[in-house]
Amino acid sequence: MTIYSDKTLSQKIERTAALSNADFVESRAKLFPQSGAEWIEVAGVYAMFDAIDSPATQTFGLGLFDEITDAEMDTIEAFFKERNTPVVHEVSPMADPAIIPLLNKRGYQPIEFSSVMYQEIDPANFSAQPQNSQINTRLINEDEVDFFAGISTNGWSEEMPEYAEQMLEFSRVGASADGALSFIAECNSEPMATGTLYIYNGVAALAGASTIPSQRNKGAQTALLDARLRYAIENDCTITIISALPGSQSQRNAEKNGFRIAYTRTKWQLFSDQ
Repeated sequence: MTIYSDKTLSQKIERTAALSNADFVESRAKLFPQSGAEWIEVAGVYAMFDAIDSPATQTFGLGLFDEITDAEMDTIEAFFKERNTPVVHEVSPMADPAIIPLLNKRGYQPIEFSSVMYQEIDPANFSAQPQNSQINTRLINEDEVDFFAGISTNGWSEEMPEYAEQMLEFSRVGASADGALSFIAECNSEPMATGTLYIYNGVAALAGASTIPSQRNKGAQTALLDARLRYAIENDCTITIISALPGSQSQRNAEKNGFRIAYTRTKWQLFSDQ
């Protein structure tokens, strides 16, 4: 069956993004009850507070499921303002066109774009065996959350060493989330890379790609992609999704592996009240 980039697809993608973020927020609340992490749903919008400086503190689904008026916006904005955090929305171009003038009227500005990509999962495209027999990929055990978080943080620490502690905590929270399926790639029992998979309603979301600097360009992420897609097929998924910065190496890598751009999502932030 041909999958088209339309509102139906966007609803599946944005709801999957919302559910994975909600699971992350709930994981934070369990691990750090004092954090105040929580989320609410307003007119089909998932509004999530993880921490003031967390990328998970935002909304998904604005104007995509139900009508949004000033009343709903007041409720959503109050949720964030009560927690002294910026008000940020990830908005699909498939949302109700009335959202744009509403955001402009209320003092929002676009601050970021992301390429939302998808691939129809076809079991016929996968051989019986993994592509690289020298790299072992596996799901982590329940007692390997810290091990996974350490590998993931190692992969990012070279680019952003000043955020190493924050990223370590972020990785622990993510790997502990109910919906997270955390994979690692190893060669000769040595860790190489990490990758995460979330599955909701037949949609598989890829995230958490990180490779230890000394292990880059050895096929670890290709092996992890293969492993996660196989897992998705085994669990009756029909679509896999991923997002990246437009024109980035991550986007190019995804396109090389058969992903198509569904649409460009815009992140809007409130800078001045109406």
